[in-house]
Amino acid sequence: MTEQTAPAHPESGPPPITREIDLSPVQRTTVRKSVMGAMAGNAIEWFDYGIYGYLAVHLSTQIFGGSEDAILWTLFGFAVSFLVRPLGGAILGPLGDRIGRQKVLVFTIMMISVATAAIGLLPTFEQVGWLAPVLLFLLRIVQGFSAGGEYAGAAVYMAEHAPDDRRGFWGSFLEFGTLLGFSLAAILVTALEAIVGSDGMEAGWWRLPFLLTLPLGLIALAMRARLHESAVFEEAKEQDTRTSAWQTLRDLVTQQPKQLLKIMGITILINTAFYLVLTYMPTFLQTSLDMDGTQAGLMLVGVQLVMMAVIIPMGALTDRIGRRPLLLTAAIGFTLFSVPAVMLLNTGNLVLQVLGLAIFGLFLVMLLCNISASLPALFPTTVRYAGFALGYNVATSLLGGPAGLINEALIEQTGSTLVPGFYMTVAGIVGLLAILTFNETAGRSLRGDRVPGDDDQDRLAIGEALIGKVAKDR
Repeated sequence: MTEQTAPAHPESGPPPITREIDLSPVQRTTVRKSVMGAMAGNAIEWFDYGIYGYLAVHLSTQIFGGSEDAILWTLFGFAVSFLVRPLGGAILGPLGDRIGRQKVLVFTIMMISVATAAIGLLPTFEQVGWLAPVLLFLLRIVQGFSAGGEYAGAAVYMAEHAPDDRRGFWGSFLEFGTLLGFSLAAILVTALEAIVGSDGMEAGWWRLPFLLTLPLGLIALAMRARLHESAVFEEAKEQDTRTSAWQTLRDLVTQQPKQLLKIMGITILINTAFYLVLTYMPTFLQTSLDMDGTQAGLMLVGVQLVMMAVIIPMGALTDRIGRRPLLLTAAIGFTLFSVPAVMLLNTGNLVLQVLGLAIFGLFLVMLLCNISASLPALFPTTVRYAGFALGYNVATSLLGGPAGLINEALIEQTGSTLVPGFYMTVAGIVGLLAILTFNETAGRSLRGDRVPGDDDQDRLAIGEALIGKVAKDR
């Protein structure tokens, strides 16, 4: 990074904490630009996933022919991208640790934008038969490979630029971008449904949201092309003796297996909640509960807008009280209240249905405000991108991304519309077990070759005041 100088620190002892108040005006500007660049690309990625979820019913008729199993095939098309995300993470993550986060992020936003726009140009099932689904699957594979490096890279890049005492605040902007992408998708599709109707969407207006990804992606690309690497990364790169991305991946797997299991555990909770609430829910409300598509969209837009309003203050709160309190509250909440929330959705009463969605939204935003600051802090700098990308994407591909497909299939087999609630309960338990093993990382430095938080006792010994639970000697 050229605009921000790393603070000096002694050869022995823990690396110093960077504080926002100590940054120069140039450094503060660099932080803002870095966060906005990461956020913009993240918003585009989730705009893509959002429009696919909101247009699933139309894709089932246009691309899959409207057969009896068309909706399952459409959800499989959503899930198929997650099958290759671990491969993308295993390649792009270590590459980002070797050549830099910014270069990989430029590549991922290019690939995601082009592949998403191409979906809007696909021929229909009526025109070319099963070639249409095959082409869709291929484009989803390209998206999935690129996404394997996109989110992890954006979160790591943001976390390494943010001052240590405000990482929760700045990290929440990345998830604000996530919700912004989903909200834009929901607003656009809902507005199109209201203006042109279902017949108009079937006549070709379903293509517009996909095509809009290209100009949006070009804007994000222009922002990212001007970004620089962080001082945290540059320091680590100078000290890293590894000679290849393959060696980085090998060292990650052999030296950080516990950290990989931790990130996989919490990712199962995060992405199960994320994809069930923000991508599968429109399909669930329409196909399982027979709700009008416009009503379902408006309800979800409302919940997402409230989440956007509170996510940044909640992220700032984690800088003061720690990450663990909100993470634990969310995990316990999903464990205890997921089934009751789905029962409220099943009542058919609009007020109770909104309450059910609000319960999911409350616990989800507690996770989202946290993860961009918490998950990068699970790994030392030299394997941070690789560890995040690999662990996050493996867990996502197993239970998070395919959650909609799994739930729809289970509903068809069992006839129970409570399936999403039980599915979320299991994810809540898995996430809770993982979170209980986490170091508290609020206010800790990301520098050095140790997992942040592992040096808590060293910091206490030199008189530092620490936030939240203090890690024991390792």
